[in-house]
Amino acid sequence: MGTSYYFESPDSYRRYSIRGYFDDQSQNVVWWDEQLLEEKAAAHGVSREARMMVAEFNCPGEGVMKLEGYTSERDHIKSSRVPLDLQKDGYSRFPDEWDFVLANYTRGANDPLIIDSVALLAPGISAIPPGYEEAPIIPPSLKPVYKGSSHESEKISIHPPPSKVIKGPDIAPLTVEQKFISRAKILQTIIPVSGDSIELRFYDNAEIDGDSIAVFLNGHLIEQHILLSDQPHIMRISVTRLADDNELVMVAENLGSIPPNTSLMVAIVGGNHYEARLQSTEGSSALVRFIKEPSADPRKTR
Repeated sequence: MGTSYYFESPDSYRRYSIRGYFDDQSQNVVWWDEQLLEEKAAAHGVSREARMMVAEFNCPGEGVMKLEGYTSERDHIKSSRVPLDLQKDGYSRFPDEWDFVLANYTRGANDPLIIDSVALLAPGISAIPPGYEEAPIIPPSLKPVYKGSSHESEKISIHPPPSKVIKGPDIAPLTVEQKFISRAKILQTIIPVSGDSIELRFYDNAEIDGDSIAVFLNGHLIEQHILLSDQPHIMRISVTRLADDNELVMVAENLGSIPPNTSLMVAIVGGNHYEARLQSTEGSSALVRFIKEPSADPRKTR
């Protein structure tokens, strides 16, 4: 998670929130623009399209770190691919809320609680669904971490930024279809599709606390009342029923005893295994896109 800037100068740019992952199969870093956060005097030369990047990490020499691969429009992956070549700079032209995480990453700031809290500080990001009020709280400090290998070394306490708790009004329970329609759908990952079928395995990704989910494929409910546990709930989807670009949405039916609703989805596609850690709340649902490779449809190869 983080932010990206497309700019001609520090006074002319567009800023997006980004989300991504490391692909163990291809050894690539994959990330994409999630939401436009800020636009300042953006000139015509700065693209307005949200983008996706796929790149291999390359460290060819001391002090040189590069990401090399390709970039495309996020919503038109196949038709807009161009080369990508990024090199780490020595400083940031755009100080923002992520500077704290970057400066302290190896000293405790890589904790998921801090990452999630910082993500909510970005302008334009709202985790509060309509009709809800927010009450600020200060979470407890994290355990101290030690600089160096010895506990006698300097001790550093990391305090996460303030987070928020959501209190909802008294309203009639929504149906799962109403939850699907009303909640924001947050893209978690993009998975290429090949072969005859996809096998999906859903687990609870944290303490087993009664999380229950429903799954929609391209807007249609395919299964509900899935109780997550440490044992997989298995679903299989035929590739022949898929379009070229498909949206699988996980909707939280409840939040269990320890919110939010978190799950681990393992997708087995064409002999490859992909993992996605999905999080759903009363305001958002987790979205996974499955993109068919050109030869993925068995009907087109026989």
